[in-house]
Amino acid sequence: MSASQSSRFSGDGVFDLTRTAVVMADRAGVAQGWTRGAERLLGYPVSEAVGRPLADLFAGVGAGSEQDGRWQTRLASADGWSGLEAVRHKDGHRLDLEFRVLPLLDARKDSVRLVLAAEMAQTPWSGASRSFLEGILGMSPIGVAMVNADLQFVWLNDALEEMGGTTRAQRLGKRLADIQPGLDGEAIEAEMRRVLGTGIPSVGYEYLGRPQSDPQREHAYSTSFFRLEDEAGQVLGVCYMVLDVTESYRARQRMALLNKAGERIGSSLDVWRTAQELADAAVPDLADFVTVDLLDALLTREDAAPGPLDAADLLTMRRAGAQSVREGCPEAVVALGEAAAYPPSAPVVRSLTEGDSTLLQTLDLADGDRSADDPFRAAHLRGLGFHSLMVVPLRARGVFLGAAAFARRQPVGPFQPDDLVLAEEFVARAAISIDNARRYTREHTAALTLQHSLLPHDLPEQCAVEAAYRYLPADSLSGVGGDWFDVIPLSGARVALVVGDVVGHGVHAAATMGRLRAAVQALADLDLSPEEVLAHLDDMLNRVAHDTNTDDGSIGATCLYAVYDPVSCSCALARAGHPAPLLVSPEGTGRLLELPTGPPLGLGGMPFESVELPLPEGSLLALYTNGLLLGKALDLDGGISRLRDALADPQAPLEDLCETVLGGLPGGRPVDDVALLLARTRALPRTRLATWEIPADPSAVGEARRTAAGQLREWGLEELAFSTELIVSELVTNALRHASAPIGLRMIRARELICEVSDASSTTPHLRHARTTDEGGRGLFLIARYAQRWGTRYTAEGKIIWAELPLGTTPDPEPADDLDTLLEHLEGQGDFTGA
Repeated sequence: MSASQSSRFSGDGVFDLTRTAVVMADRAGVAQGWTRGAERLLGYPVSEAVGRPLADLFAGVGAGSEQDGRWQTRLASADGWSGLEAVRHKDGHRLDLEFRVLPLLDARKDSVRLVLAAEMAQTPWSGASRSFLEGILGMSPIGVAMVNADLQFVWLNDALEEMGGTTRAQRLGKRLADIQPGLDGEAIEAEMRRVLGTGIPSVGYEYLGRPQSDPQREHAYSTSFFRLEDEAGQVLGVCYMVLDVTESYRARQRMALLNKAGERIGSSLDVWRTAQELADAAVPDLADFVTVDLLDALLTREDAAPGPLDAADLLTMRRAGAQSVREGCPEAVVALGEAAAYPPSAPVVRSLTEGDSTLLQTLDLADGDRSADDPFRAAHLRGLGFHSLMVVPLRARGVFLGAAAFARRQPVGPFQPDDLVLAEEFVARAAISIDNARRYTREHTAALTLQHSLLPHDLPEQCAVEAAYRYLPADSLSGVGGDWFDVIPLSGARVALVVGDVVGHGVHAAATMGRLRAAVQALADLDLSPEEVLAHLDDMLNRVAHDTNTDDGSIGATCLYAVYDPVSCSCALARAGHPAPLLVSPEGTGRLLELPTGPPLGLGGMPFESVELPLPEGSLLALYTNGLLLGKALDLDGGISRLRDALADPQAPLEDLCETVLGGLPGGRPVDDVALLLARTRALPRTRLATWEIPADPSAVGEARRTAAGQLREWGLEELAFSTELIVSELVTNALRHASAPIGLRMIRARELICEVSDASSTTPHLRHARTTDEGGRGLFLIARYAQRWGTRYTAEGKIIWAELPLGTTPDPEPADDLDTLLEHLEGQGDFTGA
């Protein structure tokens, strides 16, 4: 053996040869030598041991057939082996042995191994238990105690004595509840009894309490219990080890509170709700009473001033949130929404003027000033039982928004610096949310104002349909949308019905909607067909997208354009990616109109197609945006079914039908803006319509004039005879001179008198600037003078030139000696130019 190996067998080493079994064995695991120490330790004499396998001599407790294999592995190791193992003495009792297997260095005997075995209780480690107990008693930072079966203290170490604030003499023979009234003794003893009864240890049992060593502050403890038994298995009591985990518990509690605050604060873009969420999140876990006051200027002006602020700016704040552990918040001397006036010496004012948080105990506050207008002066605090106060300014992006005050009363301990850090975290999160809400509210209000200014406030008067509408903005989180609708009177007593929806939300969508609505009105005045109107809108939207710096470089919209004619009781419709309208017959049968689905506006280059359908008088046409159908569940079929059911009675008042439709929205509020336009069709009575065919003869002008005058007498409109005859004469003359047959004259008595002359030509008349020597060229000037509106619209057969005269007014005639003289002078002086 080497010197290092031999030193391990000295009397001072781990193995003392006077108390060690020394066995010589071959690599097959058979004993070749057996000392007297081995005989004393294991009970086998030399005659019985030599020649027997080590697996028999060191039979393991509960060992099986694999014991031989284990010893062969240990003996085969070139570096030897060491370990602990429980074996049986010859008489059967248990021995806990420590083994060493060492190879001999003699090359001639490399197959021989030296096995050393010593009882652990006889090694130097046998004194470890005593050293361990002495260390637990005097030096361990963990509190340890033993209680008997009656849960009375029988032993405790120095750490527990110092931790609890009571001496050994005060504890021994007594129970925990007797010496630590600040702890929940019943719950702790219940856990001890459970361990006593079941024998199952309890690890990491946590509880809170105020020990005698620090009765003003709540501590957190983590304790483990295990049952004590003697050698015979008799239950002696319970040993428990306790560790003060107040700091880690507070850290975990602060983290949990911050997570909870993050979930509760800022759930909406509403200033008042966010302020109240801050107060709710801090009570009762952090404070007993919380108030949140915002600068009055923040709620009344667009911009808040950066801080710190002057005291003069803080004389008036407004209570935006308050919460208390007491029901009804009786401590709040200022109601929500009311002004909270603070004197310059108030902690709230000081925090905002100095720009720092404030932590005050009652003793820190002077009693000199007892003014009732300061709810946080010392006298008021003491009167309400508060003993400490924290004031934290709400500050976001360099702007001071207000202040939050946190108060705590007995028996809760005073605020600590950690609590102030936690309060500042609460307030910082709330301040960002409040500032976001403030900015959003400002932008949302501006967008709403723009949107409302661009939408129609009242529907124009017309006789083609009875109309009603509703516009419902979406949830505030979605922002302002670009939905719009319109009812536009057209020539010939017709009316255009329009509904559209711009993609996206916000000011940009509202501005695009305003552009589209203005363009639709301008195109409608040109009397274009529905598909032509959509084509022009598509071109315009492509130009807007090209000229506008948008986030995605594109602008999109959907639109439905319909033109209803009460004379023919027909409706021409075209749509660009918009939901199909719902038609309810006079009998109450509802169906979606099957219209060609054109592409949304803004894609460019794709054609649109219109369809003309008969609509009997009393039909109900429902035009809407997709926000009406797509609720929170995005159920398109369900939305159509709800709309059809709501319009089951087409003869009900339209205002009532609008309320029924919106009242059926799931959740009471849509996820997108809703525009709804209901139109019940009317038919123009035949008694208000007169038509004539004009022969291609110049003499027909006079006859047309006389026929029109006779019709005016029949309608009781003789006061319009002068202007009507003049207009009819000019329009018929122009048609005879410059157009082609067939030529027709139609007069309609609607909300105004309408005169129309149709022909088969597509030539457009326009005003000419006639010279003083010209014989003609002044007819259209006279028409423009006497008519309220005039214009041209094209049909599949040609064109119609029309003029409207208001009813109930008598225009001043041009100076002339005689009407017939003037009309004869104008006859034949047509104003057409071109082919």
